[in-house]
Amino acid sequence: MRLLILGGSGFVGRAIAEEAVARGDDVTVFNRGQRGAPAGVRVAVGDRLSPDGLAALNVDQSWDAVIDTWSAGAGAVGRTARLLSGRARHYGYVSSRSVYQWGATMPLTERTPLGDPRDTGYAGDKLRGEIAAGEFDGPVLLARAGLILGPHEDVGRLPWWLNRLARGGPTLAPGPRVLPLQYIDARDLAIFLLNASGSRLQGAFNLVSEPGHTTMGELLEIGNTVTGGRARLRWTDPSVIKAAGIEPWTQLPIWFPPGPDHDFLHRADVSKALGAGLRCRPVYDTVADTWQWMRSLAGEAPLRADRSPVGLDPALERQVLGE
Repeated sequence: MRLLILGGSGFVGRAIAEEAVARGDDVTVFNRGQRGAPAGVRVAVGDRLSPDGLAALNVDQSWDAVIDTWSAGAGAVGRTARLLSGRARHYGYVSSRSVYQWGATMPLTERTPLGDPRDTGYAGDKLRGEIAAGEFDGPVLLARAGLILGPHEDVGRLPWWLNRLARGGPTLAPGPRVLPLQYIDARDLAIFLLNASGSRLQGAFNLVSEPGHTTMGELLEIGNTVTGGRARLRWTDPSVIKAAGIEPWTQLPIWFPPGPDHDFLHRADVSKALGAGLRCRPVYDTVADTWQWMRSLAGEAPLRADRSPVGLDPALERQVLGE
């Protein structure tokens, strides 16, 4: 395919670009040029927030497919969708399960009511982005991804856990150990998006693994194994974590205690995506490959400037564990 990736140098965009290059696609990435692009791609530079920021795309060129990884204000999505109408045969927008209405009946399906597009946060941005993508005059795929993990992660969730496990010693492991997790490896998301682009698949799809693809216990135990086995996991009841004032998801990345927040993130119905070809690799591959990537870096794993750091202060961890 002749493929245009809006993004293409960060986490998900890089995974898409690398998979597309490996397939032999003719790949152009469009971004601000602030991070090195993957090998084998053509780079077009522009800032989607600037008045003339799309000038590099306003050329006599067409593409078989466009994949848009933008995660901020929806105006940028609408401008690009309109500009590329008639010049591409398919538009894939990487959205989020956050677009669904909080408190909706579980499990989440593609028919679950959506939230309020007037929401000023991330969920509103993604919902407005979906609406804006609809301004494209051809088939549009809405990829409602959940928790995304894997090599090149620039949010810091799995990298934080792997660094903590590598440090070793008594380690606060948020229970219950059998708590089911649902996520998608960025590389599996990339494969689905590229296959969907080729077949011009359209509509909304929940793109995460099946519920219970892994558990908190399996994730951390594999992480401990691949980082050297130096951590002593101390499984801690959610009530103890709450009493200590520790914030789920941010101070303890990936984890929410059993309850509505956990269900919203880890109980999506993915039967539609599975029927369309979604396949998710074993959790061991995701964890081991992420650690291998981290060890290949000259320094710390990169973090997005628009996201707050995650992780638990070591002093608070020792206090909760009584160390």
